[in-house]
Amino acid sequence: MKPVLTLFFIALFSSVFGTSILIPMDDSQKNHLKAYGIAYHTLTREVAVDWLLNYRSGSFLIDYSRDIESECKIRGVTYELKNDAEVNSILNLISSPAQNMNLIRMEKAPRVAVYSPKGDLIQDETDAVILVLNFAEIPYDIIYDEEIINDALVKYDWLHLHHEDFTGQINKGVYRQSAIIESKLNQIRATNLGYEKVSQMKFDVVKRIEAFLAGGGYLFAMCSGAETFDIALAVEGKDIEDSFYDGGSIFLDFEKSLAFENFDLLSPDDRSFSDINVGRGWGGSDNGYFTLYDFSAKWDIIPSLLTQNHENVIREFTGLTTAFNKTLVKPTVQVLAESKTKPEVRYIYGELGKGHWTYYSGHDPEGSRSRGGGRGGSRTTDLNLYPNSPGYRLILNNVLFPSASKKKRKT
Repeated sequence: MKPVLTLFFIALFSSVFGTSILIPMDDSQKNHLKAYGIAYHTLTREVAVDWLLNYRSGSFLIDYSRDIESECKIRGVTYELKNDAEVNSILNLISSPAQNMNLIRMEKAPRVAVYSPKGDLIQDETDAVILVLNFAEIPYDIIYDEEIINDALVKYDWLHLHHEDFTGQINKGVYRQSAIIESKLNQIRATNLGYEKVSQMKFDVVKRIEAFLAGGGYLFAMCSGAETFDIALAVEGKDIEDSFYDGGSIFLDFEKSLAFENFDLLSPDDRSFSDINVGRGWGGSDNGYFTLYDFSAKWDIIPSLLTQNHENVIREFTGLTTAFNKTLVKPTVQVLAESKTKPEVRYIYGELGKGHWTYYSGHDPEGSRSRGGGRGGSRTTDLNLYPNSPGYRLILNNVLFPSASKKKRKT
């Protein structure tokens, strides 16, 4: 019995006297996605979390508490107990000028909002951000046009946009039954809110989101939410369909858009919105890989933070906006990831005023290459099958982004 008792007391000693909890984010981690939930849970307890950029693929270091250790066990998250000497060794390694590593302290949990039509359609069945927030057990509120127009954004730090048409085109996407329903609901909503056209309502929403961003908010947009938000800024609320069918043209003010310039709009009858999207919808680029750029964790802190991952080559996935045309990206925009074989970018970052925005193309990082999907779809990705998804990790990097103490890029 002596060896058993010895092991018992060693385990007890480690549990009680371990000074810190290290949550590794390299290949030793059993559940990368839920690990972000542990970090968020810790922040809600007003306990700081140190994000160790590039140390074991972006690990988290937390002062020991039984609550955090228990949460790791309950959620199936791999963790290691570290004493003072081991923690000092890690910190010395990270601080070394020879190492491309850094320590970013997080002290406050961001208030998260998701732009979604709530019960109008089955948005939460396929929205990748809603799926991963639920899986990671990170709380959020769902808001839509009414709430934004009534200035609800002041209550939040971080806003997500997904499978959305901010240009307000009635005919766009009518090949989907859900889009027909959505179009009718948008017209009803616009009328109820006092707008003559859906495009006018959506542009008002876009301008309020832009103001939220410029005032210090964090915007994360995926799929068509990213593309059409930029288009809406450039067209400034003009009715694209009226101009097209009347044989006219719309002036695009590229000074107003965030990420793209010199793009052309496509017919309202086309499945794509513009030539920003080089993937051309669900049948586009879905058989290759894109690569995350490598940044200096000591100087290029923000892009380094946003690209933390245990894999730097990620399988491509489709969406209504599958990939961004590299030639149309503004020179002031930071490209974070691009295709290995095609002139496409997948993940980009920029700033507006005091705020930060990130665009991520595609709809579902683990979506079936053949199934399509989208708002109103009935096929949902089960993240229990993908707890270590590198594509979904990029989303969660953005969720924690507002919590991190950051510096401007040097390069």
